[in-house]
Amino acid sequence: MKKNLFLLGLLVCSMTMMAQTEQVDKPESWYFKLGGSYFLQTAATEFPIVNGQLPNTDVYGPNGTTLISRKTNHGSFGEGFRSGLTAGYRFSTRLGVEMGINYYSSADKLMVETTNRLVATTPTNIFVSGDAVGKIRAWDLSPSLVLFLGEAKGFEPYTKVGVIVPIHGDLTIETNRQYSTAQGVLATTYSEDVVKPNPTIGFMAAIGSSYKLGKKIALFAEIEYRNFTVHGKTKETTIFTENGVDKLHTPSTFRQDASYSAIHTNYVSQLTTDSNSKVTNAAGFDDSRATDDISSFVGISGIGLTIGLKYSL
Repeated sequence: MKKNLFLLGLLVCSMTMMAQTEQVDKPESWYFKLGGSYFLQTAATEFPIVNGQLPNTDVYGPNGTTLISRKTNHGSFGEGFRSGLTAGYRFSTRLGVEMGINYYSSADKLMVETTNRLVATTPTNIFVSGDAVGKIRAWDLSPSLVLFLGEAKGFEPYTKVGVIVPIHGDLTIETNRQYSTAQGVLATTYSEDVVKPNPTIGFMAAIGSSYKLGKKIALFAEIEYRNFTVHGKTKETTIFTENGVDKLHTPSTFRQDASYSAIHTNYVSQLTTDSNSKVTNAAGFDDSRATDDISSFVGISGIGLTIGLKYSL
């Protein structure tokens, strides 16, 4: 983060100095941009633990205990679609500022997958197979400084640097499991866990160009790089069903603990003997309070292409 802020400051200073050398030959003006983007992930990292399960894809043999293969699941939630509206103010021929508001929906990311793991031996051997898939949806603000590089034949390239400030969003993890014996399927379960984030800030940089279609209307396209991570603040299980029946607040065969602590998690930086944790404070654990757990993080780094329309006042 310190490196990103240093680079941002350096770029801002450089752009401001360049802008000051230009003659102000264009009046101040407002413009608006409406666009859509698709991003590809960069800087993939290992996913966090999901409901006690390591971020692996595990395949077990017929006995359910012999591990045949294991792969660690890596990725970034930086892949996905974004739509946004941006207001810009141009101080001069070269220098301007923008403020964008964007809605982002990431691609689904496989975080955990298990095949044929033995989970019980009485009254008969019971095996579980399933997966956990995560998806981020978020709104953000993106203030930035813009350097226009000059217009030629209707094209006007530009660069910009700025920050990304998420204002609302969450990570939703959908978990599907199937419990079976040698005779067939016993039950299927489905759950949704919603992770709320701590406040954070990210870095972005872009290069693009507009092309005039008329006096006030132009097309624009830009390539943007962004980089930031999000730390979890709380987690809540909002849905749990067994064979299609709601069991969120009711103990069931394959989820016996339906207490408040099993449904709610409070993420902290450190577990101590005072934490509401079965790991460090089993004797003092309170089922009526949220479980304390170590905070994890996910990356939302990516590079994307934005295409849209620009309207100048």
